[in-house]
Amino acid sequence: MAFLSAVGDFGRFQKCLVLLSVIPCLSVAFHQFCQLFMVVEVPHRCDTSWILAVGPNLTEEEQLNLTLPRGPNGHFEQCSMFSPVDWDLDSILAYGLNHTEKCSSGWVYPSEQPPSLLTEFDLVCDRKDLNDIAQAIYMAGLLLGSMIFGPLSDRIGRRPVILISVFLQGLFGLGIAFVPHFYVYMAFRCVVGASVSGLDLHSTEWIGVSSRPNAVLTSHCCFAIGQMILAGLSYGIRNWRLLEIAGSAPMFALFFYIWVLPESARWLVTKGRIEEAKKVLQKAAATNKCSLPPELLEQVLGGPDLRHCPGAPCLAFRFVNSFVYYGLSLNVTNFGLDIYLTQLAFGAVEIPARFACIFTLQRFGRRKTQAVLLVLSGLVCLIITGIPEDQPVATTVLATIGKFAASASFSTSYVYAAELFPTVVRQTGVGLCSVSARVAGILAPLVRLLGQHHRAIPMAIFGSAPVLGGLLCILLPETCGTDLADDTGDGHPPAQVGAVNKKSKQAKQQPWGDFMMMLYFLSVLCLEMAKTIAALGWIWEEDQEPGSPGEGIVQRLS
Repeated sequence: MAFLSAVGDFGRFQKCLVLLSVIPCLSVAFHQFCQLFMVVEVPHRCDTSWILAVGPNLTEEEQLNLTLPRGPNGHFEQCSMFSPVDWDLDSILAYGLNHTEKCSSGWVYPSEQPPSLLTEFDLVCDRKDLNDIAQAIYMAGLLLGSMIFGPLSDRIGRRPVILISVFLQGLFGLGIAFVPHFYVYMAFRCVVGASVSGLDLHSTEWIGVSSRPNAVLTSHCCFAIGQMILAGLSYGIRNWRLLEIAGSAPMFALFFYIWVLPESARWLVTKGRIEEAKKVLQKAAATNKCSLPPELLEQVLGGPDLRHCPGAPCLAFRFVNSFVYYGLSLNVTNFGLDIYLTQLAFGAVEIPARFACIFTLQRFGRRKTQAVLLVLSGLVCLIITGIPEDQPVATTVLATIGKFAASASFSTSYVYAAELFPTVVRQTGVGLCSVSARVAGILAPLVRLLGQHHRAIPMAIFGSAPVLGGLLCILLPETCGTDLADDTGDGHPPAQVGAVNKKSKQAKQQPWGDFMMMLYFLSVLCLEMAKTIAALGWIWEEDQEPGSPGEGIVQRLS
């Protein structure tokens, strides 16, 4: 719309709006990856205190020798114990115990460790897969939020959705610190994930063409800083409940958005709320010390025709982009080096990656940048599959390079997707792209479970998907240097403000377009869920013996 040039493409008003958009990114980064530091591996063994009833004077070493089997390496087994018997101590000493079973009375953690999710909810042995399942449920929350808040933003406005999201994230994020059971923890995390999807501060709709990538990438750099802050917080606060409070409580400070956050003028115009749009534009012009021509809002564009929206390719590249990004980010504990240093490096490398996008997007365009970065991140993951397990430094260096490419591609996809969809369906379109990304986020931790069969399988999957996705980018149009579209270029002339047919046209086309896009998404979602079920079924068929990892997964998911 022409009013951006009139009020200023990137004046003081837009800079303040970008500042408002980067503040929540710190909390979003925290919730995205905090669970990695709440489930740190510690030594554990079965609780065999039953024998103290018949031998109260046994030393700890004697108790363990009598009740725990030893593995091939000579160490006590962590997930099995000798079956309890109704014998006296002399009989046990004379005949010994031979029959083993899984831990039936819980676990003991000998080393003194601050409370963590692992020790408090026993995420070990047959329950260890709950860690990845919980991360997948958080990603399912992101998916749910994308389905809800994207269309909701196009209906009730950007501002109220953001305020609702801030409130939900603060309330349920703080509530996580007080949950009594792990399943309640997962439910609260799902709500927090949903609220994260509503925190898009629509800054791109206020900013001109030349400064649009800078604004988006600035917020992404703040997300990277949030990851670095998470590394420092988790290193200094080892108690998981206190860590959750430290990361969630600051969200309540964002309630001042109620008074300072403006509504999107583009959205107001497309909804026919011209007087409200004029007030917001006048405020923006006054802040930027510009004058607003009175005839500027005499015409607005008509309703959308979604036939020309680049839905399928856009959803595809967002899917693979998120897939490889989370595939690398959630594997921070498996690269062999210190988890806190690795997280710090992963966060630090995102900052130059985001800034590099500013130059590559302007010089080479959106399409080429997106394609090259996706292919590069995929190739790095494929190379990692060939690195020996005893080379953690080489693996971590390659993973950091892959994180660089994936992060740059992630930022590119945000700019690109916002430019591909017109204003009248931008939040719905971008929301559906986010839905596609969230499906990938759900699958990423589940794909990690395939590493139980061969450590190279997850990285091979994480690598091949973005290579294919990068090739799909050739189907997308180039948007570099073009203004944001307000309709979809269907050839209809602009309608006058207050024209009778405007609202009727929107009422007819908007629900139908939303329905078609949602139908497409549901087909993609069903396909990906079918793939997941097939993969889990393959695990079960490969591991049918009692106590196998595959059997445990099927039992918990059924």
